[in-house]
Amino acid sequence: MTLRTKFVFFAVGIHGLLVVLAWFLLQQNKYFFLGMELLILGSVYVTFQLYRSFFKPLALIRAGIESIRDKDFSTKFMAVGQQDLDELVNVYNRMIDQLRRERVGQAEKHFLLEKLIQASPAGIILLGFDNQVESVNPAAERFLGQSTTALAGKHISQLPEAWARPLENLATGQSTTFRIHGTWTYRCHRAHFLDRGFQHYFLLIEELTEAILKNERQAYEKVIRVMSHEVNNTTGAINSILGSLQHYTPQLRPDDREDFEHVLQVATERNISLSRFMANFADVVRLPQPQKEPTDLHELLHRLHRLLQPELQRRHICLQWQLAPQPLVVPLDAQQMEQVLLNILKNAMEAIGSAGAITIATSLHPPHLTISDNGTGIPSDVLPHLFTPFYTTKSNGQGIGLTMVRDILVNHGFDFSLTSGDNHTDFLIKLQPKK
Repeated sequence: MTLRTKFVFFAVGIHGLLVVLAWFLLQQNKYFFLGMELLILGSVYVTFQLYRSFFKPLALIRAGIESIRDKDFSTKFMAVGQQDLDELVNVYNRMIDQLRRERVGQAEKHFLLEKLIQASPAGIILLGFDNQVESVNPAAERFLGQSTTALAGKHISQLPEAWARPLENLATGQSTTFRIHGTWTYRCHRAHFLDRGFQHYFLLIEELTEAILKNERQAYEKVIRVMSHEVNNTTGAINSILGSLQHYTPQLRPDDREDFEHVLQVATERNISLSRFMANFADVVRLPQPQKEPTDLHELLHRLHRLLQPELQRRHICLQWQLAPQPLVVPLDAQQMEQVLLNILKNAMEAIGSAGAITIATSLHPPHLTISDNGTGIPSDVLPHLFTPFYTTKSNGQGIGLTMVRDILVNHGFDFSLTSGDNHTDFLIKLQPKK
């Protein structure tokens, strides 16, 4: 039974007793009866006023509670001229104003946070209680190469293999640095935050590739500059001396002249080879920024095919084309990209040796190029180091070919990957600059 019902029953009971009492008084004295009637009327009026005084604030409180329950913080009450009730109205209005300010502030902070997450260059992966992906921002989509729809609901162990291995066992509060495809370096930190009393976990991914390559380039640039200076000074002086020794050839006996000239020629050629060797390193250091112009990649590939045709025929290697039906026009530096493709194709030919096939495939949407060969493949312990400067598995290699490929593609903003298995190697270049 509600308080209102109890009050009504109480008022009806009291006034019922007064009516009964008035009826008995009517039998005794009509003046007492009239006085009792006036008393009853006065009591009814006072009871009605008390009813309004008691239950109007309750109705007000109930309406306020309903507004708060519905999260409607725009409803406010007007003063009614009663001191007690007006104090209650003022308290309620101040509380509603505070709740509305806090709600607006929370919504603005949430909106700002969402904007920051979406615009952040760092990848952010929000995780559920069981390490399942709840959402990712655009940077994380770009890093993982998959959309939010494809990643949502997946366990960390179901991410692409190169990402799942370092992230699956990463403890909260710890960081790890790892490399993808031997080039793209990332640092990942796992942390948590509280939301409505519950812990939520997230992964923060930073790409360190550009900073590491910059520091790496500065380091070997200084070393190469010093080495090149010393070697050029030394070979220049030696070549000058060797040239001077040529004047003594007529003074030798005829039987010794041929050996003497041969020795001088070998020494001069070795000096020239050493200078050329250092020049190749210097070219990597002096690599300019690409001058991009719209270029038909198909035309560039056919031009390289004509250049490599004699060597392909000599090795009995078949070049298979799987090109997009329309021209693939991409903003790039044609001269630098030609160096990249030439290096990749030569590596494919060397991997095959003889009697094999190289497949060149392109796609328009999204624009990408894949060069595959059916050679012996790359050992798993070698693959992560191929883009490391001066690392080579060739007896006469310098370890700068793939370094130059890496630097050119990174300067273009093109993502790329080199994967290999039994009897196949695939070099994928995504021809859409990373945002």
